[in-house]
Amino acid sequence: MSTVIDRLDNKEDVELAKAAQRCIVSALDHSRAVNIAIVEDGGENLADSPLLRLPPKVLRLMADLLGALAEGKAVTIMPKELDVTTQEAAMFLNISRPYLVRLLEDGKIPFHKVGTHRRIRFEDVVQYKADRQKKSADALQQLVNQAQELGLGY
Repeated sequence: MSTVIDRLDNKEDVELAKAAQRCIVSALDHSRAVNIAIVEDGGENLADSPLLRLPPKVLRLMADLLGALAEGKAVTIMPKELDVTTQEAAMFLNISRPYLVRLLEDGKIPFHKVGTHRRIRFEDVVQYKADRQKKSADALQQLVNQAQELGLGY
């Protein structure tokens, strides 16, 4: 199961998303509560409105999603336990499928087979991407350090 939202269709939806994100972030910034309630507006009696209680972590996720959508970005929500195909994993990592298969066969990313098809836990793909980004950041920092030691003006 995954959900994809390509983009918000009109300016009104974008403005609603921005306003909702600001409200959620404001509620999170000013509260130490375990749960925050969302109440439907517009009713005559606030006590009669339906009440939705959500943990702050869920609200933070909703705020991040709304922010991304308001910026015109596409959003995909996938459970970490989901198995993905080699093509889906390659697209997520922004690499070619043959290169991904080589990584799998070299043991860099764990996988299992369903019949003759390779399947990869999405969580493992995300972990590989995070590890790769950390290695890149570390290498860049080493170059910066070296440039500073040599007085290259960076």
